[in-house]
Amino acid sequence: MAEHYGGKYSPDAADDPWQGRRRSRAGARANALFIAPIPLVFRAFGSDPLGLFFNLAAFGLLMLAAWLTREGLRAQDAYEARAVARRPALPRKLLGAALTGIGLGVAGLSGGDVVAPVIFTILGTALHVLAFGADPLSDKGTPGLDRFDADRIARAVDEAESYLTEMQALVAPLGDRPLQARVEAFAATARRMFRTVESDPRDLTGARRWLGVYLLGARDATDKFVALYTRRRDKTVRDDYIALLDDLETGFATRTEKMLLDDRSDLDIEIEVLRDRLARETLD
Repeated sequence: MAEHYGGKYSPDAADDPWQGRRRSRAGARANALFIAPIPLVFRAFGSDPLGLFFNLAAFGLLMLAAWLTREGLRAQDAYEARAVARRPALPRKLLGAALTGIGLGVAGLSGGDVVAPVIFTILGTALHVLAFGADPLSDKGTPGLDRFDADRIARAVDEAESYLTEMQALVAPLGDRPLQARVEAFAATARRMFRTVESDPRDLTGARRWLGVYLLGARDATDKFVALYTRRRDKTVRDDYIALLDDLETGFATRTEKMLLDDRSDLDIEIEVLRDRLARETLD
């Protein structure tokens, strides 16, 4: 019986945790937004009471804008990674752009001028939009997929993604890089099933148990493992957890392959039907 092996050197590309992933937009540029407002704090405490108020208010607005921008970039990364996705409920990047402009305008008020704050507001908002763009403003789905099916798939994948994210967050504080890589490899295999479901909504019925029950169980098992392993670094406990990930990964990979084979069988049937029709048309 064939056995599925995962890991860095596996020939199965799905086991590569970086397969199909892009560099996150929420990188150095987004982090720089948290650093830029810091001079306002020093400026505030060297000003009169009104200047203190305006500078500290501007600092708070710009820090909030930076946080919204970073979260908006992360939401866009998640949106673009999926074939079927709902637009972000809150346009965080656009709100971040507006708050950036307002924050710069408020900072300009500390100088006592009226024209400069208006210019700062307009330029700040415009430059933020040019630098980071706007949020996705429409839902995304495969052609021919109705809204009901798109929503069902998006909800199922969102739930499944949340379980994987929680697993990775639970393991990270342990500082065990090989274990983190193992969880990443399992997540990559699970996400391959997500992409398969997104490409064909008929697969959702057969995959629902895997996206829900099994991943919920994996998240709960990870929680219990981390709690136990934190108290007592028992190698046996770690090995048992890795064995569980191996079994889950094998199950996810096998189920995904079955869905792909079923899709291929459906395509082969359609091709045969079309060939029969063409043959009859030629004879007539």
